[in-house]
Amino acid sequence: MTNTGADSKIRILVVDDHILMRIGLISSLNKQPDMEVVGEAEDGVEAIKAYRSLRPDVVILDMRLPDKSGLEIIGLLKQEFDPVRILILSSYSGGHEISAAMQGGASAYVLKNMPLPRLLDSIRRVYAGEIVCLPEIARSLAGRQALNLSNRELEVLALISKGLSNKEVAAKLKLVEGTVKLHVSSILSKLGVMDRTQAILVAVKRGLVQLE
Repeated sequence: MTNTGADSKIRILVVDDHILMRIGLISSLNKQPDMEVVGEAEDGVEAIKAYRSLRPDVVILDMRLPDKSGLEIIGLLKQEFDPVRILILSSYSGGHEISAAMQGGASAYVLKNMPLPRLLDSIRRVYAGEIVCLPEIARSLAGRQALNLSNRELEVLALISKGLSNKEVAAKLKLVEGTVKLHVSSILSKLGVMDRTQAILVAVKRGLVQLE
């Protein structure tokens, strides 16, 4: 619930499964005169529970947690509490992940390696109701959009980059194998490459997928 008093602080919930990252971030935020971390969580279940009881102004959310993805948590929070101000703080700069988060309802997507002042500025802007897209993120999204890949093609691309065969991709996405083959052909054409290996190399270079 957003504060309105002149002396009120931005009440923040930090959700990250890496304890050292969480401790460091909480320490930095609590040093700011206009911010206060009111809660923390290390997984999706804890995050939802904490939001229900604390009603923070801004949620700082890692994109990948042990039990739920950031996208799942965004969806659950917005379904129950919309409007919700969520800032994604992630190590992953892939265009598909960023686009999915922003389309899903996140107010900002910030990389963990960005300087603290830029993160603090993004938090304040999200609290003010802005949608924040930093230049680095905008470039990643632009690279994805320029290729005109559909969401389904991006899903297929992400799976083949993990080494899955067409048959395995079909099972994962609940498609027939022939449909997957058509998607792969379209991906190769749009990326301007001849085979899956080249497609993966181009996708990584353009930030469309993140190899683990």
